[in-house]
Amino acid sequence: MEINKFWSRTLGVIGILGGFTLFTGDMLFYYDPTNSNIYENIGNASDLRIMLSGITALFGAWFYMLGVGQVYDAFKPTKPLIKNTILICFGAISIAYGVIHSEYLAIAIATKLATQNNLNLNETVYVALETNNILRLIVYPIFGLLSVVFITQVWKRKTLYPRWILLFFPLVPFLLKDLICNQLSGTISIIVSGGYLNLILIVFFTASTVALWNRKNN
Repeated sequence: MEINKFWSRTLGVIGILGGFTLFTGDMLFYYDPTNSNIYENIGNASDLRIMLSGITALFGAWFYMLGVGQVYDAFKPTKPLIKNTILICFGAISIAYGVIHSEYLAIAIATKLATQNNLNLNETVYVALETNNILRLIVYPIFGLLSVVFITQVWKRKTLYPRWILLFFPLVPFLLKDLICNQLSGTISIIVSGGYLNLILIVFFTASTVALWNRKNN
């Protein structure tokens, strides 16, 4: 599949849109300008907000999948095994973003029921939360493989990316999530902590689009 400069830019912008779509979904779950307690905010979220947040999972995953096309194209000079590994791993992670976000519906509904009926929160959300954790554990090895392949190929200058793109690759901010989020408080904590995983992909796709903006046409 040949992707020219126009489509490379377009796919990158769509990837960014995917990040903002799912970030909006996160905020529909978590954000309340008067409260910085995430679980209380989820419990107090309206039915409409919860439903709209669930819908963003589908569109966000679609947008992320299209954005992966730009990354795949940047790995066009590499061997087929390498670029197909990037496509499969990044695609699997993009789908997982949508699935895991939609699974948060169960957490949100359970939290809301616990809040409304004065139930034990930990017991009410246990099954939904454990399911979410298992889904994440399945994705981590895929992210690990993607990181190794991406970083080594870019560092060896085998791709269309400049080396500085590694500064914006999601691995480092992902590993620093707890360190960064623990330093925050109040509303900014809700925004950054609640939408962190989508924020790091917004940053990555923005950097990727900038890096490839003036790439040579096919």
